[in-house]
Amino acid sequence: MNHIEQAMREASELIYKGYQKAAQKGLLPLCELPMPVIEAPKDPKNGDYASSFAMRSAKSLKTAPAKAAEAICQNMELAGSLFSSAEWAGPGFINLRLSPRFYCESLKTIREMGDDFGKTKSPDPKKIMVEFVSANPTGPMHMGNARGGVLGDTLAEVLSRAGHEVCREFYVNDAGNQIDKFAHSLEARYMQIVLGNEEAFPFPEDGYHGDDIKELAQMYIDEHGRGLKDLPSEERCRALAEYGLNYNIPKMQRELERYRIHYDNWFFESQLHKGYIAETVDLLTQRGYTYEKDGALWLKTSEILAAVLEKEGKTPEQIEKLELKDDVLRRQNGFYTYFAADIAYHRNKLSERNFDIAINIWGADHHGHVARLKGALDALGLDGEHRLEVVLMQLVRLMRDGEVVRMSKRTGKAIALNDLLDEISVDAARYFFNSRAADTHLAFDLDLAVRQDSENPVYYVQYVYARCMSILKALRQDDINDDPACPDLTLLQDPSETDLIRRLASLPEEIRLAAEARDPSRLNRYAESLAAAFHHFYTLCRIKEAATPELRDARIYLVRCVAQVVKNTLSILGVSAPEHM
Repeated sequence: MNHIEQAMREASELIYKGYQKAAQKGLLPLCELPMPVIEAPKDPKNGDYASSFAMRSAKSLKTAPAKAAEAICQNMELAGSLFSSAEWAGPGFINLRLSPRFYCESLKTIREMGDDFGKTKSPDPKKIMVEFVSANPTGPMHMGNARGGVLGDTLAEVLSRAGHEVCREFYVNDAGNQIDKFAHSLEARYMQIVLGNEEAFPFPEDGYHGDDIKELAQMYIDEHGRGLKDLPSEERCRALAEYGLNYNIPKMQRELERYRIHYDNWFFESQLHKGYIAETVDLLTQRGYTYEKDGALWLKTSEILAAVLEKEGKTPEQIEKLELKDDVLRRQNGFYTYFAADIAYHRNKLSERNFDIAINIWGADHHGHVARLKGALDALGLDGEHRLEVVLMQLVRLMRDGEVVRMSKRTGKAIALNDLLDEISVDAARYFFNSRAADTHLAFDLDLAVRQDSENPVYYVQYVYARCMSILKALRQDDINDDPACPDLTLLQDPSETDLIRRLASLPEEIRLAAEARDPSRLNRYAESLAAAFHHFYTLCRIKEAATPELRDARIYLVRCVAQVVKNTLSILGVSAPEHM
């Protein structure tokens, strides 16, 4: 139940009906007008909701906005509605104030729905895949993966609670060029250890130089011995790559589980190489979008993108300046490119598994790849322009003592996800990584993340839940009923109480807006504003020492609602709600 959405819809209808009644009385001209737009004023003195309907309609009505607003307000019928008053102000604003009914119904809904409060039914539910992290299984996960993991997981949760059918997927790049480099890097380290000399076996120029490769090679020797040295290079590489992947992929899964990320599906690229990539490329050829040149098969990417840009209104001269290029799908040696595999993978999402929308969380360095992939899906008739959405994620800077941190204090190496979680809590990591929209750079303050005071935003929000639990426990110890069934909620009239209730009621709307904008960081901002509203209420309104037992019970009910909504919000973020801090 979204009480905010209901109130805004009802406000729009009340104003429009007030206009129609005024027109029937001859106070205003009768015209075809759009439904009023409702907004929440920045200053609460101007009401809970407001509309500039009279000003927007002034030209059609040929009436001064203030006069039109006055006539509309005088003819609005508020009896039985969610509003107690409507008044006109300034140049023609219509301001409305919520009635006690809104506040009472909002709190009752929170208690009735419990852990499900915030969930709504979408008017247009979609089957959505969110693919995120998808790190190469050739080394440890880094800070980009850490941020992308939280953004993807939280976005998936927001979409699910907004009423969509959601699947979380990890795409495992267990084939292609990066695995070939991985194999040859392992081979070089293996042979260097066996031969006892790093100069005795050349390391590939484009190989992976991390210490993890040396560690994997040594682990293989410890488990299986040195017998690979006598095998042909191809067999040696195959065995080492298989060993490395069988170690790295479960390790990634364990690390992500530690990070509270649980995937519905792990999709392996190697599955696509069993004929599906070739089939996908054949479909592009049948549609006339490929050609052969220098022994390779190319996609007419420039032609596809030029057609899209032309539809967007770009001139031929503007398109020419972009210097669009075609892409190789199959190399001279017969191997398919990563781009061909990517097209096939997304065809599998949209065509074979019938997702309405595929959302990818990518690093900002993939920006140039977005239009090419969407264009290829368009060429396949899959409407990539609308069915593929890419959230581009900016970089993270880890900060300590005001300085950028690049190395782990524990390992002395570049900070990987596991290193980070050894330094700070999972709660702090998840909260901080989701604290900014994906398209903004993030400075992650390690010092702030471990502080246990109100300066640390995750501590600040969690403390509200702990405080609520403490209040209820203290009441029980004093033999006061900490869960009154039917208190008189109309007694909650202090501005700090009504403001708090409005914020509590806003969770479903915040989820809806976050899902719509693909921006789960809205929930961080919501959580902090809710925490601030609670602290304000708690400072001004006594609970145990309330003026009357009836008011005390109403405030106890409110505290339970606060605890529930804070817990639900933290749950969306993948953050715990501790009862003691």
